[in-house]
Amino acid sequence: MDRISVEEYADRIAALVADPDRGTSTVDLRDALDRVTADAVSTSIDLPPFRNSQMDGYAVRVADLPADGAAVLVGSTTAAGDAGATLPSGGAIKVMTGAPLPVDADAVVPVERVERLDDGSIRIRAAVHAGDYVREPGSDAPAGTVVVPPRTRLRPRHLAAIAAAGVAAVTVTRRVRVAVVSTGRELVEVGAELGPGQLPDANAIALAAAAAADGAEVVHVGRAPDDAEAVAREVEAARAAGAHLVVTSGGISMGDFEPVRALLGEHGGTIGTVEMQPGGPQAHGSIRGLPILAFPGNPVSAQVSYALFLSPLLRAWAGLPPAVRRRLALAEPVAVPPGRRRFLRARLDERGAVVPIGGTGSHLVTAMAAADVLIDLPPQFGDLPAGALVDTVEL
Repeated sequence: MDRISVEEYADRIAALVADPDRGTSTVDLRDALDRVTADAVSTSIDLPPFRNSQMDGYAVRVADLPADGAAVLVGSTTAAGDAGATLPSGGAIKVMTGAPLPVDADAVVPVERVERLDDGSIRIRAAVHAGDYVREPGSDAPAGTVVVPPRTRLRPRHLAAIAAAGVAAVTVTRRVRVAVVSTGRELVEVGAELGPGQLPDANAIALAAAAAADGAEVVHVGRAPDDAEAVAREVEAARAAGAHLVVTSGGISMGDFEPVRALLGEHGGTIGTVEMQPGGPQAHGSIRGLPILAFPGNPVSAQVSYALFLSPLLRAWAGLPPAVRRRLALAEPVAVPPGRRRFLRARLDERGAVVPIGGTGSHLVTAMAAADVLIDLPPQFGDLPAGALVDTVEL
């Protein structure tokens, strides 16, 4: 692969890992947050299912109310969850919000519009019309109405509508299953005591978390030393776990110990350079039909590569909105040396301007952790002054 643009490489990755056939599953409504509906969800009952009061007040029959403002007798009190009471002739029933209305009642008078008398009766102080503050059955949605269409990412508001319809489980599209494999004999489990030359395996944590945040199911996380056969075993472990694709980090550059490069080379993979910094070295391919996305091993390079090439695909398949891209003002000048397209880490200040943080080094993980956005700078000479507008990608 010759040097190619970020956009061209993104297109190649999209072609390699086209949305897999994932099938569907039925999940309990309590576990359905952020899942994507495979089918429409309809209500089999009227919403609301019975006539009820919109206000705390008094249920009345308008035609029976005295025309001269005389006192109205009040019968029993009905709360939400009670059975409907009987409306006394010419009188009223006190009702709470959501309480079922008597069959003959056709209006509710809010408590604020009545005068309560010492004998327990009321005098109505406002005009009353049939239908006032009455919720009719099906006024929200008649039985058979689709309350949530297919291909909807379920947010709390959708779950509320489904629950109100009495539906306890929904059919959703299965998540894309992702495996993560980090490479390098220097890597050890996070928290383990470090020996000479060893580093905690930050990439496995970061890439697995990123995939999960983008709606994927992470089915395997592995680590391999600088050995192509060891990487191949991890790929087969990912296949056995049902992964739709494998993301690797490290082992694709030009050094003496590049196991992912060697493995993909054996299987006709593509290895080369994308015109970007960090994250220039990139590789991809498939092993017996299982797509492999191979990102660089430096932690910032791996995270930037994921954000540009895999995150947009996973988010689209999960029904999540794309990362926000905005043109924002620089809070301070930025030096832009000639060369590749650069993605600088930056935070947003109190005015919403972008402040570059850290340097260009792809090992600066603490600067990455402090960043809100990436500044997308095309290759150019010279500096950008404070106030210049730059393209940004939300992290």
